[in-house]
Amino acid sequence: MSFLSIYLITGPLFYIVKQSSDNGRIWLKVYDKGVPADVECNEGKPYDFLKNTASKIPRKLAVVFFNYKIDYGRLKEKVDSFASYLKSLGVAKGDRVALDLPNCPQYIIAYYAINKIGAVITQISPTYFKVEINRIIEDSGAKVLIIFDDLLPRIEETVSAFQNLIVVATRIEDYLAFPLNFLYGLQRRAGKKFVKIPDKYRKFKEFEKFQSDPQENNDPLSLAVLQYTGGTTGIPKGAMLTNRNLVCNTIQSISIIPNPKFGEDTMLSVIPFFHVFGMTVAMNFPVKIGATMVLQPKPEVEGILKLIKKYRPSFFPGVPTLYSGLLSNDKIRNVDMKSVQYCISGSASLPVEIIEQWQRITGGHLVEGYGLTEASPVTHVNPIFGRIKPGSIGIPIPSTYAKIVDTETGTKEMPINSEGELIIKGPQVMQGYYKNPDETAGVLKNGWLYTGDIAKMDEEGYFYIVDRKKDVIIVGGFNVYPREIEEILYQNPKVKEAAAVGVKEAEHGEVVKAFVVLKEGQAATEEEIKQFFQGKIAKFKIPRYVEFRQELPKTLVGKILRRELREK
Repeated sequence: MSFLSIYLITGPLFYIVKQSSDNGRIWLKVYDKGVPADVECNEGKPYDFLKNTASKIPRKLAVVFFNYKIDYGRLKEKVDSFASYLKSLGVAKGDRVALDLPNCPQYIIAYYAINKIGAVITQISPTYFKVEINRIIEDSGAKVLIIFDDLLPRIEETVSAFQNLIVVATRIEDYLAFPLNFLYGLQRRAGKKFVKIPDKYRKFKEFEKFQSDPQENNDPLSLAVLQYTGGTTGIPKGAMLTNRNLVCNTIQSISIIPNPKFGEDTMLSVIPFFHVFGMTVAMNFPVKIGATMVLQPKPEVEGILKLIKKYRPSFFPGVPTLYSGLLSNDKIRNVDMKSVQYCISGSASLPVEIIEQWQRITGGHLVEGYGLTEASPVTHVNPIFGRIKPGSIGIPIPSTYAKIVDTETGTKEMPINSEGELIIKGPQVMQGYYKNPDETAGVLKNGWLYTGDIAKMDEEGYFYIVDRKKDVIIVGGFNVYPREIEEILYQNPKVKEAAAVGVKEAEHGEVVKAFVVLKEGQAATEEEIKQFFQGKIAKFKIPRYVEFRQELPKTLVGKILRRELREK
């Protein structure tokens, strides 16, 4: 068995993340030429990516957001000013700052500013409603919430419940150039969608009058991000990701691309930054290599095709539903896709038909990978230029060790091609769950992360996910937890019993299906049940299908058998 060895050299922070032995890492033989077995993590924190890139190529275009553009030098200036602004609000090292933003310049500015001063980024999805937001604010103890003005009505009760919470609001037109900023504001007012920012809230643009403060937090082992995940229970748990976790996983992800060219690439950043995959691969990755980030806050197919045509990105990470949506749009035939060379698909299984069709149209490489929130998130990916095996999540990335163990004890390593639980060790693995030692002890054992996924490994070191150990539903790359759906169904006075499962769809991947038993004498339609969810949870969590049953399959002790419902 190999163990991770970390060497810290005095002076500048410099990590060599190295396995003490290659014994057991049979996948190293199928690495692409130029991909190292191990990586060196030179930077202490993600902010260092920005600082280093801005010092080397300050005039390189960093961000494109509709008609707004900013270079790396100016971006760093804004980040440094925002860091000073946060300090003026009383934010100090270790304080939680929640981000409730889509992909936009404000997110990037706030993210790196928070990281610079040693505060903790707390991620919130803009699709969340008050119950979901309140849970995260309460558990994290967030001191500041940065949010779009359109979302302010959702947090009125949050502000009342957490009276010390400082709210900083921003508008999309804050980072649009003229005349789009002016026209967008007029359009919103005409459509009565304009939300006035109350005087009790701070305004994001206030930071621009602040000067840069050179003081930084340089502790690579300090907490950097609280990324909330329900795991298998549906109850939010904050995965504690350190500076070192994020730095190493970014460098690991870059290392699978042989000889990336610093300052020459463009990244199409569609995957949400508030999702750990987007944060690492669509933001930290391009900042580290000095690539231009072309931001798209909504995954609209026609908008994405226009951006590809105009900016010709070389990198385009995504999820299967995104790629299939593009391929099914007739307008893709009118767009030269040859610039798109590297696409890593995560968060859900990638059908081989999509891989073949994508490569036929673009000539680029679309490969499936695997990761999880608790690993920052990337752990496996198919070789970019090597053999891609259909149905495989690929091989462990550099400085990552993985194996299959028995599901009963979790201690016995399984033979080649035998099923068991996938466990992982590497510098990207989280510290644990925030304020949740019991859950942490269940997934972190002797340095190994127990993923909860049933998998197998073949004779070349390719891994395959066989089944999910629990019942988490993956919708468009995001976790949906049956318990959360069922709790709302049980709030309906007509519902006697309910269960939620994930079902496969050719176009959308996995979607939510609800099974409902109505109370005697009650009647309801599928649409009525769906409408009951409106305003209670994010739209992507609302069941796509509702099936009414006379009874639900149960165990002898009365537990509903979700697996039987899925199989039927």
